[in-house]
Amino acid sequence: MNQALCEYYRCPERQTPLLPSGPLSAGSGYFKFGHDVLYGRLHGAETANTPGHFLRDVSSECNGEAGAAYLPFDATEAVNNLRYEAYTDCSAGWHPASSLLGRGYYFLRPLLPVGLRRHLQKIRLNGWRHLRFPHWPVDRTVDNVMEQLLLLSLRASKQAEVPFVWFWPNSATSCAIMTHDVETTTGRDFCTSLMDIDDEFGTKASFQVVPECRYDVPESYLESIRSRGFEVNVQDLNHDGHLFRSKKEFLARAVRINEYRKRFRADGFRSAILYRRQEWFDALDFSYDMSVPNVAHLDPQRGGCCTVMPYFVGSLVELPVTTTQDYSLFHILGEHSIKLWERQIELIMAKHGLISFIIHPDYIIDQKERATYEALLSHLKELRAQKNIWTPLPREVASWWRERSKMSVVEMNGIWRVEGDGKERARIAYAREENGQLLYSFESRKTQSNSLMAASYKI
Repeated sequence: MNQALCEYYRCPERQTPLLPSGPLSAGSGYFKFGHDVLYGRLHGAETANTPGHFLRDVSSECNGEAGAAYLPFDATEAVNNLRYEAYTDCSAGWHPASSLLGRGYYFLRPLLPVGLRRHLQKIRLNGWRHLRFPHWPVDRTVDNVMEQLLLLSLRASKQAEVPFVWFWPNSATSCAIMTHDVETTTGRDFCTSLMDIDDEFGTKASFQVVPECRYDVPESYLESIRSRGFEVNVQDLNHDGHLFRSKKEFLARAVRINEYRKRFRADGFRSAILYRRQEWFDALDFSYDMSVPNVAHLDPQRGGCCTVMPYFVGSLVELPVTTTQDYSLFHILGEHSIKLWERQIELIMAKHGLISFIIHPDYIIDQKERATYEALLSHLKELRAQKNIWTPLPREVASWWRERSKMSVVEMNGIWRVEGDGKERARIAYAREENGQLLYSFESRKTQSNSLMAASYKI
């Protein structure tokens, strides 16, 4: 019941008492928990088939008794239904890669002019602004729910505060990663110039390289990336849109993809077009994946994981794509400013989350697009200096999240400490209620003076 909450915060389980209020319904559907839409089973009430206007709000049915909070739904189940996209058509077996229209489009795609492809994509995406769920431009449902559940636990148990392992190393407020998907020979040949641009702004990035069919991938190219302190990852197999057409097809391709992981010395994977079936990811022999968007309104496969934090898919660390891709910004939305990215960054940072970008070397060669990207890098450089955001390589984020998942907060002689590998970079934070909201601080009330807190974050 409270597994997801404890794993999210890395806090002592005994300090988050969540219990079911009764048996749950057989079928799953949509309901509301305060302002947030969830998908799962309920106790004593019916759910809806679509995330429409009139959803049952169960927040008033969450009661605190005898030191525990009782919920009419399974919190871990509801959260995982969002992370793993169990609410989408793909969870029932349908996938755009296996549809007749999808197969036809990717068969003809190499022959279609770029302008015609953009026109067809806009037609397919028509009406995306009216989608009610997930929430555009950033969906923070999972993160909102975690905060509300921790608040319920505090109230039910009458605790002053709950200690937990802070989300990022060395007290960083948030984390940002840059990733470059290389799609064509032209993009591959621009990578050296792109690394020069990144280095000018103090940013290191990962390059996701297509192993087969798209372009030659000599070892000298891969080494040119690694030798400059950037990262090489595997992008799909051949970028033909068919990776997830069937499980048999996927498993056969996964064998070859895993072989390229060894050749590329890669830790991470990303599928082409952000196609995905998370329930199949266990066939991928990687440390982490970056194929799941936070909200996928502008992608061929709709859905989204509804969180701005990394999470585990089996043994894989999932680093969700939490901002709009450059292609969508330039060619679908027709924008060449960073206003949308700035808004998304602001929303993600409010939850201390992962800010992740996909910038294609193929799409920023022209001066107008390149200037937009440089403006983004300049903004990130300012945030790094002024807001203490952490800007590592993706593999470093995955490594930290894996270490953090094994850390624990233990009490020794009345003092809370972090135990586990990597603890020297970890910080203990304290969650408590203030004016009806959750407040994070690096100071415990036990040691805090009457002066203002030196480091606190109000949600």
